[in-house]
Amino acid sequence: QVQLVESGGGLVQAGGSLRLSCLASGSAFSRNFMAWYRQAPGKQRELVAAITSGGTTNYADSVKGRFTISRDNAKNTMYLQMVSLKPEDTAVYYCNALNRFWGQGTQVTVSS
Repeated sequence: QVQLVESGGGLVQAGGSLRLSCLASGSAFSRNFMAWYRQAPGKQRELVAAITSGGTTNYADSVKGRFTISRDNAKNTMYLQMVSLKPEDTAVYYCNALNRFWGQGTQVTVSS
């Protein structure tokens, strides 16, 4: 069982930055495949970025060059650094572990 708690969301103007954090507990974090998803109103949840236990990353085309996913295994924490934010990045952002466990989500709102 894995428990996930996201933090770091908020309201920011277009062009601004935010860093999301996901604190994991309950399992061997360093071996977990982790990912960030987001869901905008009226849309399906979509993959934003993922990171393997070995640190290999991949990104949705819409965020490449603007978002960076990382992990600190010593702190059982995953991060999503977001820069050059756009209004279309507005969504609830969710942390996911092992393609199975979900956090409660954190709201990111980007004003134009």
